[in-house]
Amino acid sequence: MTATSKNDYLRGLGEFIRAQRRLAELSQRELAKIADLSDGYVSQLERGMHEPTVKVLRSIASALDIRANTMMRYAGWLEDAAPDDQDQSTELDVERAVKADPRLSDQHKQALLSVYRGFVEAGETE
Repeated sequence: MTATSKNDYLRGLGEFIRAQRRLAELSQRELAKIADLSDGYVSQLERGMHEPTVKVLRSIASALDIRANTMMRYAGWLEDAAPDDQDQSTELDVERAVKADPRLSDQHKQALLSVYRGFVEAGETE
């Protein structure tokens, strides 16, 4: 990965974390507390100024109630995922579409994503 693409991934990851935090209606300080991080560190992550560890991504994912793999994709760590990982790719596309729809309020987006994730998780256990 080149320095430019690494920076792009870090910025994208930061934007994703910020968007998810806002969807969860959390302040940076609240997210930091739940994820057991400093609020300054969360701020740096959201601005794409720091590359987090896997442990940090898992902690943030847990705090935001999203999959750690989703965080790792945004960080650019899973870009070479196997082609048979189609379900997760579709899942990410659905989540991106919901999050990007300007016609939906943050509250509606959060509700839709919760329902969608519930159905996906129920299907995985069958």
